[in-house]
Amino acid sequence: MARKVIVTIAPTGGMAKKSQNPYLPTQPEEIAESIYKCYQAGASVAAIHARRPDDEATCNPAIYKEINRLVRERCDIVINNSTGGGVDGDLLIERSDGMFEIDFEERIKGLDAGAETATFDGFTVTASFGGREIINPTTPSQCDRLAARFKERGIKPEWEVFNPAHIVQDMLRLIKAGFDKPPYYVNIVLGAERGFQGAMPYTPENLAMMVSLLPPESIFCVSAIGQAQVPATTQALLLGGHVRVGLEDNLMFAKGQPSTNEQQVERQVRIIRELGLEVATPAEARAMLGLAALA
Repeated sequence: MARKVIVTIAPTGGMAKKSQNPYLPTQPEEIAESIYKCYQAGASVAAIHARRPDDEATCNPAIYKEINRLVRERCDIVINNSTGGGVDGDLLIERSDGMFEIDFEERIKGLDAGAETATFDGFTVTASFGGREIINPTTPSQCDRLAARFKERGIKPEWEVFNPAHIVQDMLRLIKAGFDKPPYYVNIVLGAERGFQGAMPYTPENLAMMVSLLPPESIFCVSAIGQAQVPATTQALLLGGHVRVGLEDNLMFAKGQPSTNEQQVERQVRIIRELGLEVATPAEARAMLGLAALA
């Protein structure tokens, strides 16, 4: 029997704009419909960011709940809500020193909308977007608060890591403290080094090294930015991992050709099947991730 691969669709993210790609879904109906098309194409997990009516970033639980409701009306895809937020809108604080900061208190609101899983960025990073340097803090004590909120809400973490330290520091500390149970699901993000200080470029060596650092009983997904997407996700499959695609990670399908989310899922499914593998259904993905079956 062919190994089953979880395909995650990340349709929106917290940074891109419709001016960069007119197919970017930003409002609840658009996001839900894009996710449904990706589900039909083979995606089994949806990694969702919310946007305000003006398209800027938010973790407003009411908006997340509306997106989640519309998605669930359409299909049984696994729902993952982000606690990463975005680089503008409700998340952005202007500091007195001329820099900007992503509001941690706003970020954690993303856990109040009933998701099955959610992204957990257990590190502090500086993002550079739109001529701004934006600090996104998740200090050790904030990691503890975030982990406690995950546990209270019964939400499984998707540990998002950009470099080796993100694996071996607070992620491992929190796992050892009992804030997650096997299987540990880790999303390795590569190719984001131009926008995030401390992020790793994609190379085959970098990906293999990060996989080697994962704790026992981990399963991993790979996300890669822009042109790194196809080679990195293909290597992930060869290493026994799972994959994420979508406009959050890559706005283009080919040079000069803006992509849709479903185009990226369709291409990813073709690659999976060409390698003799098969895509997991949402029910199979839940079982693999240790999530409860839908009632």
